[in-house]
Amino acid sequence: MSEVPDTGRVIADRYRLLDPLGEGGAGTVWRARDEVLGREVAVKEVRIPAALPAAEAERLHVRLEGEVRTAARVTHRNVVTVHDVVTQDSRPWIVMELVRGLTLSDVLEADGPLSPRRAARIGAEVLAALRGGHAAGVLHRDVKPGNVLLANDGRVMLKDFGITADRGTPELTLAGEPISTPEYVAPERATGRTPGPESDLWSLGVLLYAATEGRSPFGRDTPADTLRAVADEEPPPPDRAGVLGPVIEGLLRGDPAERLTAGEAERRLRILAAGGTGSPTGPPAAPPGDGTDATDGGGGSAADPPEPDGPAQRTGVLVAVAAVVTLLVALGLVWALAGDDGQDDRSGGTAAVTAWSASPPAGAGANASTTHGKGAPRDGAPSSAHG
Repeated sequence: MSEVPDTGRVIADRYRLLDPLGEGGAGTVWRARDEVLGREVAVKEVRIPAALPAAEAERLHVRLEGEVRTAARVTHRNVVTVHDVVTQDSRPWIVMELVRGLTLSDVLEADGPLSPRRAARIGAEVLAALRGGHAAGVLHRDVKPGNVLLANDGRVMLKDFGITADRGTPELTLAGEPISTPEYVAPERATGRTPGPESDLWSLGVLLYAATEGRSPFGRDTPADTLRAVADEEPPPPDRAGVLGPVIEGLLRGDPAERLTAGEAERRLRILAAGGTGSPTGPPAAPPGDGTDATDGGGGSAADPPEPDGPAQRTGVLVAVAAVVTLLVALGLVWALAGDDGQDDRSGGTAAVTAWSASPPAGAGANASTTHGKGAPRDGAPSSAHG
C-alpha cells in the first residue's frame, strides 16, 4: 500500500481512495474506485479550516451539499459530471467523472501562452459548457484555467460547475462577501452585486486574455488590490490575442448588459477556431477554403475571392469558346484568300475550321473544370470546427 495517508480508505462504504490527483487549500482530489459499479471516479475531499466555528462550518457544509446537488443537474458533453455527494467525518465528499488529462493552468505554466486559434477553440468549448449550465439555471462562478481540463482524448471539460472551489481560504469582495478567485471575478461580483450569466462570460474573457497573453489583466500584489482593479480599472489591450482581441474586449465590458451575448461569443469563437477572422465592428468572416488557417498550412487565403459557380460560370465558358471559334473561322478565311493559287488545299483548311466549329477546344473544357474547382463548394462554406 502507498505511504500516502488515506490511500485504500473507503468513503461512505463505497468509494475506495486509490491515489491523490491534486491538492490545494480547499482539499484533495482522489482517483477512486466505485466498489458498487466497478468504475474509477474522482472524489473531491472538501476541507474547512479547523479554526472556523462549528456552526459556520456546518452552514458551509449544508450550503455546499445543496450546491453540489444543483450542479448535478448540469448534463453537458463539456461539463465534468457530478455523480454523487456523500458525507464522511461530518463533511461532504464530491464524487465526479474521472477525466484524464491536464488543466489549462498546467499547460500555460509548462508551454506558455497559446495561439489565438487554439485559445478560441478552447474558449468555444468552455462557453458551450457555460451555456449548458446557464440553461439549467446554474452559474459556474469560478471560471479560470485551473478549472478547465484538457482531456487526453481531445475533449475540453469544465469542472466544479456551481461549486466554489476555494472554500477553505475564501477571499472577500469589496462588500465583504466570500468569492472564489479575485483575478477572474466579474466587477459586479467584486462590488457585492448579484451575479448573473454575464458574470461567467466576464470570467471567460479574463481566461482568454490570460491564455493568449500569459498573464491576467487584473493581477495585483494583494487580493484587495486585485478586486479594486477589477472594479475600477479598464483592462490593458491584449498584445498577442490577434483576431481574438475583439471577442476578449467584448466579454470584458464593465456593464454586464453591454457584454457579448453567449450565443454571439460562441459563434465568433468557433469561426476563429476554424481559421476565420473577426473585427470589433462586424461579424467574423467565414474561414477560408477548407476551414483551416492558411498560416497553419491549410488551404487558400481568405483574401482570394471565389470564382463564379453554376450557370453564370458555364455561360462564361461558352462565350469564350464562341470567341475562339469565331477567331479561327476568320483566320481560316484570311488564309484561304491569301493562299498560293497553285496550292489546291483550301478544302483542307475549310475542313479544319469546320472540325473546330463542331466541338470546343480541348483547352476550353479543361479551363471550365479548373475554374469550377477553384470556386467555393456548391453546398456552401464548411461548417466551423466543432473541436
